[in-house]
Amino acid sequence: MERPASATQPKHTNIGVVGLGIIGRGIAGHLRRKGFSVFVWNRSPRPVPNFVGSPGELAGLCNYIQIFVSDDDALLQTVEQLSEKLTPRHVIFAHSTVAPDSMRAAADIVERRGARFVEACFTGSKDAAEQGELVYYVGGTDEALREGRPILEASSKEILHIGPVGQASAIKVATNMVSAASVQATAEALALVQAEGLPLEKFVEAMRVNASYSGTLAMKLPKMIGRDFAPHFSVKHMLKDVQIASQIALSHYLDLGVTAAARDQLFEQMQWGHGDDDYSAVLRKYLHEPGPGFSEEPQIQEPLEQSDAEESIAASAGVETQNVEPQEAGLVASPESALGFSGTMNATAPAATPLRRGFLKQLLSRFSSGEE
Repeated sequence: MERPASATQPKHTNIGVVGLGIIGRGIAGHLRRKGFSVFVWNRSPRPVPNFVGSPGELAGLCNYIQIFVSDDDALLQTVEQLSEKLTPRHVIFAHSTVAPDSMRAAADIVERRGARFVEACFTGSKDAAEQGELVYYVGGTDEALREGRPILEASSKEILHIGPVGQASAIKVATNMVSAASVQATAEALALVQAEGLPLEKFVEAMRVNASYSGTLAMKLPKMIGRDFAPHFSVKHMLKDVQIASQIALSHYLDLGVTAAARDQLFEQMQWGHGDDDYSAVLRKYLHEPGPGFSEEPQIQEPLEQSDAEESIAASAGVETQNVEPQEAGLVASPESALGFSGTMNATAPAATPLRRGFLKQLLSRFSSGEE
């Protein structure tokens, strides 16, 4: 889909960026190189140009503010902090992957002040942000999109208008479900290939000419073969996104078996302490290196109750809410906070299932071997 022509990009416009994780940093740097004046704020101070003291100060300096924070709570807190200083001259861009209801709530806070709100979920990772080649899935009114389009074009290669606010979030969550499942299936396929004694490179060659090959696999597969799990999209953030998918599915009585399986493996990586690694780290469970030192065991040796699982995720993710990617000022402290629900459903219960299942397998093994 080609982008419609827009007015000349306002090179001297002040743009505010909230959240200096991998994507926020990349976008801020790219916009500066494009000639924009960029002011930034993050929950923890950073030694970067034009770092301001508060979101309110940012709103005083910039008509356009792009928010790159990681979860529902962080997004809602940010727009609340901005709201006192917002006026009809402001356009707020929310780039977080959150539940559609949270995105609509953020829009309501902004629009009550007379400002315009653009939902602008994105696809693309670190390199795309640094090169200004993200793809935005956008939602909002025609007026807001018309006003905000030149700013989005400055850091993107394509803009897809999905519909009203909330619908772009649903699309983003759905696309991430496919990415998570694809990488999970690839990890299992590599395990099978290795078990059969075949060179992993032969699998790569075969996939490159296979109809199921994708941009995700083109980027992830070589890194998986090389055990390079430097974060482009972290385990903790993909886990948060598939948990959102699971919550939406439950509200519509949908059984998402593949998504649940991918979620369980991401959760296990969190338990192993790999939440900050790229989500392709799910490979670790399936493709063990023959060399010394690769004998990772889960940090939790016994089956978890729901409350223990929540505490463990919180410990793995930490209480810091700054150094995150790809939409970043707030970490996922627990699966509930990741979803931004105060509510009625504990999303971690299914995630603890693999641990319980492993425990049951051990018991069955003991019975079958005559052990008591």
